[in-house]
Order: sequence, then C-alpha cells, then structure tokens
Amino acid sequence: MLFVVLAFSYAGGTLQVFNRTQGEEAIYFGDRNSNKVSLMVNVYWGDEFIQPMLDIFEEKNCTTTFFVGGVWASKNSEMLNKIIEYGHEIGNHGYYHKDQNKISEEENYKEISQTHQIVKSLAGVEMTLFAPPSGAYNNTTLTVATSLGYKTIMWTLDTIDWRDQDKNLILSRATKNAKGGDLILMHPTAETLEALPDIIDTLKAKGLEIAPVTETLGISL
Repeated sequence: MLFVVLAFSYAGGTLQVFNRTQGEEAIYFGDRNSNKVSLMVNVYWGDEFIQPMLDIFEEKNCTTTFFVGGVWASKNSEMLNKIIEYGHEIGNHGYYHKDQNKISEEENYKEISQTHQIVKSLAGVEMTLFAPPSGAYNNTTLTVATSLGYKTIMWTLDTIDWRDQDKNLILSRATKNAKGGDLILMHPTAETLEALPDIIDTLKAKGLEIAPVTETLGISL
C-alpha cells in the first residue's frame, strides 16, 4: 500500500492553484510493510564525490535513486550515464534548483520538463519521480508534476548533510529511526561520502534493504 501525506497549502503570492485530482499529493514514505528504504541522493553540486559514492554502492551491492538537476546534467553527461550504468535510478530535481512554491505555473512546468528533456536526450531515460529543490512545493507544483507524468517525492529522514558537516551526525540521522518504507535524503558531500559505508551497513544490520525509490514505494511507474 502506498502512503501519502497531504501537501501544505501555499500561503503567499498570487500563484494560480488548480483543483487537484486524487493521487496528486507529495509522497513522504513508501510501503511500510516492506523492508526497503531508499538513500535519495540529490545532485546539483559535489561532482567530485559522486564516483566514490558509486564505488561504495557497488561494493555494498545496492542501488538507489539519484535526483539530478537539469543544469548539472547538461554539464555532466558522462557522470549522468555512469550513474545509470552502475544500476541506479534517475529522478528529476528541477532545472535551475528553484523553490517551486515561489514561481509561476509556467516556470514550474519549465523546471520539470526541461530537466526531463535534457536527461532523456543525454541518457535515454524517461524519469517519473520529481524531488522539489529544498522540498519547496505547492498545489501548482503537484498539478504540473502530475500533468507531466511525475510523482512528487519528499523524504522521511533528512541527513541535513549540506549544512551540518559531521559524519557521525549524518550517520545518526540516516539510521537511528530508520524503518521500512523510509526515503532518506542526502547529497554528495565529503562527510556523507565518509559516512556512507557505515550508513549502508547499519541499515542492513536493521534488516533493511536499500533500493531505488520506485521499489521502496511499492508501485509500478
């Protein structure tokens, strides 16, 4: 069963908000009856840490989901394809890393669709998962994402590794309360790279399997 949480209402600005159909909600966690969790790697910088992260995932025999920005993908086609070659899933992280709840309907559309097109042209991948930059979204974002064939993905646990450059803190946030269905947010940082082997080992010791987001959600996209 897929669990969803109602989206937050946008409290400011003059954005047009549409009536949403059933299913147009942001997803914060997946199948609680499974033992699968995802390490969601949001990529817009930290290029130097991606290859060693891929090596660790391969060594630990697990795959997950990398959400890539459009600008990043356009400048890093070789690495984009390498992520795919290593067996990982690719998701959409917006083109210019804008807060989707602060931009117009048209800009919401461009942020998602342009990233989709660049990844499709560079890697032949039809993405179906959208992770809003900074976790910022509103009703317009949800409607636009759905119209483009996307599920809007948030997170259950946040390592906050971009702010707190502490290996042990990152490890604790990723694993302490982890359970089946969790979506665990991280980025390619030096400290996350350092913590990654222990994160994977600790999750596995809890009986959890690291998997791409679509598998953790328990749905077919």
